[in-house]
Amino acid sequence: MSPTLATTDKTTEQVPARAAEIVREYGPFDGAENIAGVTYDGHRVWAATGPSVLAFDPDSGQVERTIDCPADAGTAFDGTHLYQIAEARIDKIDPATGAVVASIPAPGGGRDSGMAWAEGSLWVGQYRDRKIHQINPETGAILRTIESNRFVTGVTWVDGELWHGVWDGDESELRHIDPASGTVLERLEMPPGAGVSGLESNGADLFYCGGGPGGTVRAVRRPRK
Repeated sequence: MSPTLATTDKTTEQVPARAAEIVREYGPFDGAENIAGVTYDGHRVWAATGPSVLAFDPDSGQVERTIDCPADAGTAFDGTHLYQIAEARIDKIDPATGAVVASIPAPGGGRDSGMAWAEGSLWVGQYRDRKIHQINPETGAILRTIESNRFVTGVTWVDGELWHGVWDGDESELRHIDPASGTVLERLEMPPGAGVSGLESNGADLFYCGGGPGGTVRAVRRPRK
């Protein structure tokens, strides 16, 4: 299947930004100096810390699991397995045992950022390339590509909406984009210095945002229609 390309509309910067409502901050966690990817399994939030992936209870904030594995970028969950970017590859992990059950090449060859699971595919952000790739989770083949005009960090889907994080210098925001055209539909602006390194939805009213250096995860209110 040949990749199809969606290009961001030139008027996206005219979409007014609203202030992101941060409702809670988790961490810093012991031994976790940096948070990269984040995902949610329906009960716990998983966060990539570099040398490991930790899982915490979003109600109590307490860490419940830690899996030692390379974890320097995006994390995703397909309902059964975790997917973790580890430099130039994506590992498929059994969360019960921590065992890597399969690996595929990462589309950016080590330049990858966030990752999400939706519609039977993995969606992988490319930070400096300003792209999101939809890839085959079995082979790593790129199915299509969406372009952005800002640096792409975390990626998530919720209720058919595609959102991605932006982090550029001291500025970060969450963007809701049209997956067919790449056009920006909504923008949530984070406070200065509150970077977004990873992004995941809880499937309802919150986004979980990895905070990069400092080892924190922030819960941000999802706008309601």
